[in-house]
Amino acid sequence: MEYITKIEIQLPLERIIELFDNPNNLKLWQPELISFEHLSGEPGMPGSQSKLRYQMGKRKVEMIETITQRDLPHTFCATYEAKGVYNLQKNYFKAIDSHSTQWTCHSQFHFSGFMKAMAFFMPKAFQKQTLLFMNRFKDFAEQQ
Repeated sequence: MEYITKIEIQLPLERIIELFDNPNNLKLWQPELISFEHLSGEPGMPGSQSKLRYQMGKRKVEMIETITQRDLPHTFCATYEAKGVYNLQKNYFKAIDSHSTQWTCHSQFHFSGFMKAMAFFMPKAFQKQTLLFMNRFKDFAEQQ
């Protein structure tokens, strides 16, 4: 499954990246996040890995983030692997003008096991979740 989501944030590109690139901010716009643990590599750089734990309703989800590309302020790509889910996220940031930025997220998912059935029956749920996280970041960033 693949899809693209886009939002506009009313802040300059440089400020967006400053907020986006700080792992200490994750809990401020991802309230489901329980913990973020660096595992290996130089933090924030390609090849580095981190473990993220989320409480999604009644279930706990643990995933491994592997940064695959970092060309900030324009591009940040990573994979997220959890039980039954492999997700490649390609994030692109573009200044619209000196006061606003467009964030485009290209999401690609591969599923196995139970998650394959979930994706088949609820494909829009994944896109909705991505947009929810993007809008939470937008709200967080614009309030800073």
